[in-house]
Amino acid sequence: MRSLSLFRRAANLSARLVRSLSLRTTTNRLARLVRLARMARLSRMARSLSIRTAAASLTIFLLTASGCGSVFKDVNVLSEADEIALGRQFSREIEREIKLYQDPEVVRYVDGLCQALVLHSKRSNIPYYIKVVDTDEVNAFALPGGFLYVNRGLISISETEAELAGVIAHEIAHVVARHGAKALTRQLGLEIMLGMISGRNPTGVQRIAAQLAGIGGILSMLHHSREAEREADTLAVVNLREAGYDPEGLTGFFEKLLEINDRDPGAFATLFTTHPPSRERIENTREQAAALPVLEGLITDSERFRQIKDLLPPLEKNPLEKEKAE
Repeated sequence: MRSLSLFRRAANLSARLVRSLSLRTTTNRLARLVRLARMARLSRMARSLSIRTAAASLTIFLLTASGCGSVFKDVNVLSEADEIALGRQFSREIEREIKLYQDPEVVRYVDGLCQALVLHSKRSNIPYYIKVVDTDEVNAFALPGGFLYVNRGLISISETEAELAGVIAHEIAHVVARHGAKALTRQLGLEIMLGMISGRNPTGVQRIAAQLAGIGGILSMLHHSREAEREADTLAVVNLREAGYDPEGLTGFFEKLLEINDRDPGAFATLFTTHPPSRERIENTREQAAALPVLEGLITDSERFRQIKDLLPPLEKNPLEKEKAE
């Protein structure tokens, strides 16, 4: 039977995967295994749940037993449609807990800035949804599938439009590189793989969302690895330049954060938890920006950005004012 043949092929591929020492090769073969399982699911001769589940279980067992569990850190088994559906579900959960900033002029400006960056990103084929969060906390984050949140405090603390654009470009880069989807695979990898390969995925979005119930569980996946942050920085620098912004905007923002934190540790506690800047990141982004071909007329700041900042309520504790006072 075709289903049995597919099972044997899956088992053989799993065994070869275990013997492979190359992470990239392992990742590619794992992706092939997922595609193979989907073929089995679509095959009229392969509708037996037990066979598909057995194939998935065998793969998972071999990966785990061989110590290849780390392969999940760079694997995404979610389709683009599932990723967007999950992002939408997560956004609903989060928006039950946070307060959105409603000034239409500010929201329209931030959305326009984001969409301009998206247009020049490497994943402009999906819709992006941008919201402004009504909080003094300096932060921004992106959910899988193009759902971005920019805190009001981030806009206030940014001294130039290029700085704000740099942080937003960094968040867009997490969506471009599908870091959120990969984080989900890493956190719930075995469950997701088993669900997809065994054909139980029609309700997969709800099941996965249930696994990360609550804003705490959802935000936990935003703690990206150093490798993911480095990749997002690199993509952001290029994105800034392609969109016509000074690519050193992100570098300048990082420098300011570290300077303020040296004087006032804890001033950006939330931001440092999810996006910790470092001297290494400053040096890397500066070198990457310097390596790009020189372009005239890149945007550093704008009058419109100044007008938007003037519309915002003052921060309860503004570290920039403390800096100027000193």
